[in-house]
Amino acid sequence: MQNIFFSASFSIIIGLITTPLLIPFLRRLKFGQSIREEGPSWHQKKSGTPTIGGIAIMLASILAPLFVMAISKTLRYDLLIMLLTAFLYGVVGFVDDFIKVVKKRNLGLSAKAKFSSQLLVAILSALLLNHMGYLTGEIYIPFVKSAIDIGFWIIPLTVLVQLSVVNSVNLTDGLDGLASSITLIVSIFFTVCAVLLKSVSVGWFIVAVAGACASFLVFNAHPAKVFMGDTGSLFLGGAIAVCASCLGMPLFLIIAGGVYLIETLSVILQVISFKTTGKRIFKMSPLHHHYEMCGYTERKIVLLFSTTTLFLCILAFVSMMTIL
Repeated sequence: MQNIFFSASFSIIIGLITTPLLIPFLRRLKFGQSIREEGPSWHQKKSGTPTIGGIAIMLASILAPLFVMAISKTLRYDLLIMLLTAFLYGVVGFVDDFIKVVKKRNLGLSAKAKFSSQLLVAILSALLLNHMGYLTGEIYIPFVKSAIDIGFWIIPLTVLVQLSVVNSVNLTDGLDGLASSITLIVSIFFTVCAVLLKSVSVGWFIVAVAGACASFLVFNAHPAKVFMGDTGSLFLGGAIAVCASCLGMPLFLIIAGGVYLIETLSVILQVISFKTTGKRIFKMSPLHHHYEMCGYTERKIVLLFSTTTLFLCILAFVSMMTIL
């Protein structure tokens, strides 16, 4: 428990130090956000706000558990694989951001290149974790006492979960402080799960992610001084997904990460409806933009979505108590 506290503290301190140093550096490099024309028109005033701030999230989330591992004088391969997984997703996001802000290609990586890169990371992560014995095939089901063993199918499930969560967090990152607030709450939930299930490595990592989100929110809350970009959102999605899988709790993401899921479904339903009927279900997707178009302020939407996430995480915790 002491090391959980150390990891969280180190992460917050690193985030609070690196983020304000990173912001002027990004400004000097002219790494400003380009706002897509399809979004709400009032978002254009955010154009030029420094992006790729997710670098600070990555540094805090990775360095903190490494420090704890160093002071505890233990080598944890499962922790290293989890850190590598999230880091590689962050690299994919960084390349995407770099193309957007430096190459001035607003869409970044092509959809095919982005998905292929993510798929490669997901497969590598699942195979490594399975080979090292950290994915045993056993998973917990919400409200069901006994775990079930799905054997080999744990590998494709892990790949699917990673791809789904990574892209869902990416879609959720559309308002000041939205993705970081939601991910902070989800990370705290999985930190509690890691402590109760005595999963040391997951605990060190996921609490560092929570600390990184908390420190980043200081600068990312509305009006945002910096955006995390795909660098941060893909990293956070990878971290949440790999930690949930290592706990044997990927299905709990359906509840705890319900807002991620709803945001993704809103996009899918919007596309299907428009292509089949020519009509839109929502005024704009993802869902947070629909609320904007309905007149909600960014602060109210973030509060609404964060509160919803809090209640969903409480529900997920109640469902988890059947396991213990």
